[in-house]
Amino acid sequence: MTIDRINDLQQFYRLMSKLEKKLGGFRYLSECNGRMNWPEKGILFFYEVGEFRFHQGLGNRIVFIGTNAIKKDSETTLWKRLRQHRGRVEPPGGRHRNSALRSHIGDSLMEKIQAFELPRWGMKKNISERDIRQEQDLEALVSNIIGSMPFLWLGVDDEAGANNRRIYIKQNSIALLSNFNRTSLDSSSQNWLGNYSSSEKIRNSGLWNIDDVEREYDQNFLSCLENIIQNI
Repeated sequence: MTIDRINDLQQFYRLMSKLEKKLGGFRYLSECNGRMNWPEKGILFFYEVGEFRFHQGLGNRIVFIGTNAIKKDSETTLWKRLRQHRGRVEPPGGRHRNSALRSHIGDSLMEKIQAFELPRWGMKKNISERDIRQEQDLEALVSNIIGSMPFLWLGVDDEAGANNRRIYIKQNSIALLSNFNRTSLDSSSQNWLGNYSSSEKIRNSGLWNIDDVEREYDQNFLSCLENIIQNI
């Protein structure tokens, strides 16, 4: 299984390289806006500078995979989802309760820096405006980190439901990349911020995702992913 996973990881990153070329390169959220030509729905692949693929390839490794509008009748466009991850540009800040990526990065920063007393970070109930104001310095740091993460997107316009290709590709991409309780391939570096996370799943998997890191992946998703990229 390890040999198969090595081959599948290499194939997955070859497809990401093909996607990068078709898009004309990576984007950075610090440089993006809603006037750019975003698809309505899609899959997001975030890399992290300094997190290298030491074991099974070259270049930075993917650390987060996301999508949008997975619930029926959701009106969240891909750009709106990206904006939730990015937060505000001026002044820097944001609302981590709208983005799991922001929440997890902020959680790790608090543990690493030990300079913030924000006991309600990550909680979603009974939050006051005072709580939100007190969180803005940390939110600004989170925005700076996410804004510098290279990312790719793949437009997939399908409806929510059992046959949703975005969910299928997202879940299986996470499962393939995750090192949670299995042989570590393309593992996180010793300096990775996620090592400070309060979540064992993040620390162990090497991803900012929590859902699907324990899943076994379906190799057939690579063919599905390849077909979509080829037809861009």
